[in-house]
Amino acid sequence: MTHNPLTAALPPSHPGGILRRVVLPSLDISKSDLARRLRISRQTLHGILAEKAPMTIPVALRLGKVCGNGPELWLNLQQAHDLAAAEREMAEELASIVTLQTIAA
Repeated sequence: MTHNPLTAALPPSHPGGILRRVVLPSLDISKSDLARRLRISRQTLHGILAEKAPMTIPVALRLGKVCGNGPELWLNLQQAHDLAAAEREMAEELASIVTLQTIAA
């Protein structure tokens, strides 16, 4: 993967933001209809769309089926978002951990 300096400082998007901004408008269905098709509550969907709740494995499986793109996309987006958030939160602690080097044979 190439390093893009223009996007390097941007945190990975929450999958709910991508679902809200890109996918939902392209599907041309209401949030209530999507929740029904996913067989989840509107509250669960709204939490994800508001980026307050994570994309869970069961929801990713359902969403991947509805969208036809599989669950991996949604889970990878969530993992990248969570990892970036943890790295920001733990930056000071991680900076104090020494990286060990292996001895070449």
